[in-house]
Amino acid sequence: MAQNSRERAERFLVQLIQRPGGDQGHGKRVHFLLWVLKRLSHVYRSVVQLRLLLYRKGVFRHHTLGCQVISVGNLTVGGTGKTPVVEIFARELQKEGRKVAILSRGYKKVEPGFWEKIVDKVFLREGRRPPRVVSDGQKLLLDSAWSGDEPYMLASNLPDVCVLVDKNRVKSGRFAIDKLGCDTLILDDGFQYLALKHRIQIVLVDKRNPFGNENTLPRGILREPIKNIERADFIFITKCDGSGVEELKSRIRELNSKAEIIQCTHCARYLMDVFSREKMELSQLKGMNVVALSGIAVPSGFESELEKNGATILDRRRFTDHHRYTQQEIIDIVNSSKRMNADAIITTEKDAVRFPKLDRHDVPIYFLRVDIEILSGAEDFHDCISRICFR
Repeated sequence: MAQNSRERAERFLVQLIQRPGGDQGHGKRVHFLLWVLKRLSHVYRSVVQLRLLLYRKGVFRHHTLGCQVISVGNLTVGGTGKTPVVEIFARELQKEGRKVAILSRGYKKVEPGFWEKIVDKVFLREGRRPPRVVSDGQKLLLDSAWSGDEPYMLASNLPDVCVLVDKNRVKSGRFAIDKLGCDTLILDDGFQYLALKHRIQIVLVDKRNPFGNENTLPRGILREPIKNIERADFIFITKCDGSGVEELKSRIRELNSKAEIIQCTHCARYLMDVFSREKMELSQLKGMNVVALSGIAVPSGFESELEKNGATILDRRRFTDHHRYTQQEIIDIVNSSKRMNADAIITTEKDAVRFPKLDRHDVPIYFLRVDIEILSGAEDFHDCISRICFR
């Protein structure tokens, strides 16, 4: 009950902050709430800019770990398609002989209990507890509950890459270097992590919704003002569909004239059974009646990919981002799908890692495997890899 109430509140807030910048045309209560959020947004923006200034002036310290550090992040909250980009960078760097570690915060992972935190502070002098090692580059060591969705997914898809989880990326970076022998660190969602000095800054911009209503949190989806994109060395415009890209590129060029701009899209590759791990060709989606199940920030892209490949969506079951499914929820969705005569339930790869095990299910459940395809700027991408490997 508490989780459902929290998720309803999250949905309401998401809908609210995605309203256009002008506050006209709303009811009085909504208008007042938007006014409050706008004022809070000004406060948030000021705090963000002050923090950045304090790092630039040396009041707050940038840590240097003596190895290559690449940050992959974004200006906005929500799904820009960051995980596949982190994966392609890690894969390419590993091919070039780098010993790669991905450092993640592990959003919505299981946190230590109250007494555990007290013990840390009193006996371990907070910060001494080692980071969680999801993968040591040889085997998976944690499940998705303890690591978080994205770190677990990355560790599963990159068996030769180390994946560590900790809020303190300086600590997890040192651990990766000293204990696991890594020489290249990728900060997953690292654009706002200023405590660790970055060699290369990569920023992702979602072509479908680049900057929302252009307000910072909590009135908009921006984590920091748009102008801060000037810190980026490479900018990936994700989810490109061929229209409106030049206008967005011109806008970005006004804000950052030095960064290389790379256009890419997310391409569905195949389907895989969530439980048996059997592959199914994407072409088999054509003509299927399916239930689309997702708990991600922007489900519309996933759903349109199913329709683009010929599936008919009978029902769109949307949960909040990072929702951890219960066994009963999956059973209910399976039963509902069976009553609709659905051929299959299709979910995302990120959702699949949060599924509880089912002994039996009458409707097959697949996840859609998605990769990045570079449409423009492939030379710039390889130049980025070269800069990391050979400088």
